Amino acid sequence: MKYLIGTLLVLSGFMTTKAASVDTIAIFSNAMHRSIKCVVITPDSYKEKDKHYPVVYILHGYSGNYADYVRKIPAVVAMADTYQEILVFPDGGFSSWYLDSPIDSAFRFETYVGKEIPAWIDQHYRTKASRQYRAITGLSMGGHGALYLAIRHQETFGAAGSMSGGVDFRPFPNNWDIALRLGTYKDHAENWDKNVVVNQLSGLKNDSLALIIDCGVKDFFIDVNRQLHQRLLEQGINHDYIERPGEHNWDYWSNSIMYQLFYFNRFFGKQ
Repeated sequence: MKYLIGTLLVLSGFMTTKAASVDTIAIFSNAMHRSIKCVVITPDSYKEKDKHYPVVYILHGYSGNYADYVRKIPAVVAMADTYQEILVFPDGGFSSWYLDSPIDSAFRFETYVGKEIPAWIDQHYRTKASRQYRAITGLSMGGHGALYLAIRHQETFGAAGSMSGGVDFRPFPNNWDIALRLGTYKDHAENWDKNVVVNQLSGLKNDSLALIIDCGVKDFFIDVNRQLHQRLLEQGINHDYIERPGEHNWDYWSNSIMYQLFYFNRFFGKQ
C-alpha cells in the first residue's frame, strides 16, 4: 500500500499463528498540521480484494501511544480475523484526553480522531463506510475519549465502549495533565464541566448509540462509572454496564477488550 510509511510489523510469537496483518501508518491532521502514527490491523481475508469491513477504533490511555494494545495484548491481533473487522489504533498524544483544547491549539484530537482519521481510513481501506459499521472504544483516558467522541459525533459512530474510563475527571483536578488541556479547575471550571462525558448525555437519545461500559471494582474510576451508569438509567438510555473484580491495569483490559469486541461484532451483525 503506497500510503504506508513504515514496514509491516512482524511481531514475534504471534504473527506465525495469526494471519491478520499489522501495519504502522501515519495519518496527516489538517487541524494540527502534522502526521501522527497509527496501527491498523486487517484480517487475512482482506487480501481477497472484494470484501468491505466494519471498523473498530481503539483508543489508548494517558501516557500511552498507538502501539500499546498490540504490544501489551498480542491476542487482539487475532480478533481482526475472528470477527472479520478492521481494527484501528490511533495515537491520542501523551495527554490529549481526545479533546480540542480551548487553551492550546496544538491539541485538536477531537477533530483528528473523531473526524479526520475515520475519513482517511474510509478513503484508503475497504471499509463499510457508514456509522452502522463503525465502533469506538478505549481504556482510561481512551474510555473517556471513546464515549466523548461517539456522543458528539453520532454521524460517524454507531457504537461505543469504555474500559475503566475517566468519564468524569473533575474529582481529579491535579492529575494526568488535564489542566494543560482545559486550564486549572479552579480558574476554568466551565471548561471542565463542558468536556466530561457525564455532561454530554443530553446529546443522547435512547438507542442512538449502542453502548458498553465496564470498570473494575477496585479501579479509582469506579465511582464515576457508577454515576454515569445511574445517569444513563435515569435518562432511559439502553446500555450494557459491567463491573468485575479488577483494577486499573493491563490484566483487566486484556480481558475487557475481548468483551467489547464481541459486543461490537453483535452490533454489526444486526445491521
